[in-house]
Amino acid sequence: MPRKTLIAAALALALLAAATAAYALKITAGPIVIEAEGGFAPKALPRHENAPITLHGGGKLSTISGALPPILKTIDLEFDRHGSVQTTGLAVCTAAKLAATTTAQARRACPAAIVGEGEGSAVVKFPEQAPIPVSSPITVFNGPRLHGDDTVLGHAYLSVPAPTTYIVPVVIEPIHAGVYGYRTKITLPPIAGGAGVPISGHLKIGRKWTYRGRRYSYVNARCETGRLQARGEFGFEDGTLLSATFFKPCAVRR
Repeated sequence: MPRKTLIAAALALALLAAATAAYALKITAGPIVIEAEGGFAPKALPRHENAPITLHGGGKLSTISGALPPILKTIDLEFDRHGSVQTTGLAVCTAAKLAATTTAQARRACPAAIVGEGEGSAVVKFPEQAPIPVSSPITVFNGPRLHGDDTVLGHAYLSVPAPTTYIVPVVIEPIHAGVYGYRTKITLPPIAGGAGVPISGHLKIGRKWTYRGRRYSYVNARCETGRLQARGEFGFEDGTLLSATFFKPCAVRR
């Protein structure tokens, strides 16, 4: 269960960071600070049709005082409708194929379904013990569709304190909410019985493949309005709700 949180937090923080393009962001609520930065390539996009892009980003949770932040419990992200996630002909990986695998074994089991790679970290703090930093490589696989929606499977493996594989499904839900066209909602399970705190994550998302003679890209976007935007909402154990809307300019490809 601990690594479920690592996967989900890293994925959400990195997606949020990537959605803000090359701009570093810093948002605060009381003592809590979220810092993130990211980017995409290429930077110039068509105005009226989607083109392939790759997202990369990283995020970090902290506090103004330097103490551990409250435990992150929920993450809701919404993304601009001027883009798409494409899975036509893309290989699909299942939880059964990833069960009881190390990172290397998982990537060998479903190499054609990998759409992202990164790492997540946390701190476990038991009473009267020094904080224990933990981290895990993260692999994001294209997963089976759920009720018609695309999904990803986040995979992590740690050998400490015992060899354990963790697999977390995340649904990518199409929505019609003004400028927003996609939403991911994640409820984070407790780390180490509630003693662990998600701290950081970074991720690179993007895959290109050929299906029936046509090239496809997992992530795509267009520059129809001169900017893209994302909205994030983070709920913490102490009741703090931190939310923000982020805008990023894009260039029209001639």
